[in-house]
Amino acid sequence: MKRIMITGALGQIGSELTLKLREIYGSDNVIATDIRKNESEAAQSGPFETVDVTDLNAMVETAKKHNVDTVMHLAALLSATAEAKPVFAWNLNMGGLMNALETARELNAQFFTPSSIGAFGPTTPKDNTPQDTIMRPTTMYGVNKVAGELLSDYYFHKFGVDTRGLRFPGLISYVTPPGGGTTDYAVEIYYEAIKNGRYTSYIDRGTYMDMMYMPDALNAIINLMEADTAKLVHRNSFNVTAMSFDPEEIAVEISKHISGFEMSYQVDPVRQKIADSWPNSIDPTAAQNEWGFKAEYDLAKMTKDMIEKLRQQL
Repeated sequence: MKRIMITGALGQIGSELTLKLREIYGSDNVIATDIRKNESEAAQSGPFETVDVTDLNAMVETAKKHNVDTVMHLAALLSATAEAKPVFAWNLNMGGLMNALETARELNAQFFTPSSIGAFGPTTPKDNTPQDTIMRPTTMYGVNKVAGELLSDYYFHKFGVDTRGLRFPGLISYVTPPGGGTTDYAVEIYYEAIKNGRYTSYIDRGTYMDMMYMPDALNAIINLMEADTAKLVHRNSFNVTAMSFDPEEIAVEISKHISGFEMSYQVDPVRQKIADSWPNSIDPTAAQNEWGFKAEYDLAKMTKDMIEKLRQQL
């Protein structure tokens, strides 16, 4: 990777990935794009272009203008929002992905897009979910992710595009506020714990979901993109994870740092149904074996860092 274009660069992953890549590859070599510009560091610290990912010509012309050799496509509608707006989600998530893949094909560029544990469904094995298993999601977001994995594979086999991807669990960050995902309770809880000393969870007791701290997610993207292509068997859908916990466990961990923290429950049936269709835990062995994936943060280490960083920020 030498010249990198990122779509959705001001979103949950993009706002941090843009800065990380600029540190490594140089600010001028990372072109951030999004549908609108804001005052964030990601938008202001290097090249930025306003690009609507549903506009193929705009995407291709922007990539050519900056002579990119890598396209990282992050623009997408997340799970709960996609369920509320399924037609819009299909048009944005799938139309945008097709345009991004066409852009990579046009420029003979390396390509990355994230998948998700949302690609799994209620008939998928719930515990230690294998890399290769049944995938019958019951949400629009999940359908988009499965289709995206297959489409990326197609562009590799049909056109030789060097496509790569990760199945992310819930991502937790102190930089970007929650953006409509089912796992966002695990971000909101830290904000509310610090501000108010309590949190009302929309996910029910005993609901386990895989999670990952954003620094591990960023390292996973970069390490995968820099990996030897000859060693990659599963190109576009590597299971990656760092931890699996339920709401009670994260509350207990927060209580070690914030005395008197209280959590109650007001379950959102839409997001709970989505969560119940996902695995309790997934198996990252393929990622470990094929390109050396390793997570550094567990629940305790992440909680300590989240609270320290958010106290400074808030």
